[in-house]
Amino acid sequence: MMTRLKFYYFISAIDNETCDKIIKIGIDKINKDKCEGINTQATVGGELDKKTNPSFIPKNELTASELKQKNIKITETYVRDSEVSWLDLKWLYELIQKYMLRANIEAGWNFDIDYSETPQFTVYNKLGFYSWHTDGEGDWNSVYKLYIRGHTDEKLRKDGELPNNYTFNKNLIGKVRKLSFTLNLTDPNSYEGGNLMFDLGSHSEKELYECVEARPRGSIIVFPSFLQHCVTPIKKGIRYSLVNWMVGRPFK
Repeated sequence: MMTRLKFYYFISAIDNETCDKIIKIGIDKINKDKCEGINTQATVGGELDKKTNPSFIPKNELTASELKQKNIKITETYVRDSEVSWLDLKWLYELIQKYMLRANIEAGWNFDIDYSETPQFTVYNKLGFYSWHTDGEGDWNSVYKLYIRGHTDEKLRKDGELPNNYTFNKNLIGKVRKLSFTLNLTDPNSYEGGNLMFDLGSHSEKELYECVEARPRGSIIVFPSFLQHCVTPIKKGIRYSLVNWMVGRPFK
């Protein structure tokens, strides 16, 4: 799908006090989850993470073709290295939706969206990254399906997580991610690397854009969930962010 604007941003929209508040809540939730035996390590693309597969190679910002050139099998890479917690707080939904709905109109997308997923707090420590991916494809093949324990054929993953495109939330059934939201919670002078990058063309041609608009603390980026993007490895310090997605019926 072609759109006139690839992303829409609000520079330093959220004040330092609110950023600090979200970081504290997010870290406290991670620590609480760990004490309760809940896995806080983010894994994507199955169970290919460094904890369970220490011999695997971090994919970082390499494309599939670049991995091939280096004779690295994609099945022997992990695609994300971060910690996460889920913040189901009414005031956070209200804060996020205000900017997502505004961006949807002002960018001219006017996507049919009607529900938000739970906000995700993310910690990228040194060498943490998230390689090239989309948050959702937007078609009928990627709709959320209800997971029913004991009835759904797909089994839970070894880490206890749901299989791809499955959910317990009935409000997500039959819907897809359409808009993605990223709030940078961290002073950009306190870390190096960790840049949000977009592929604005054909991914194989690497028409890349480093989104410097996202670096000022409190800045928000909203973009279509089908847009290829990545977070480059952290070279120094820690990067905290809050991400979210708004969903709706598949694109026609």
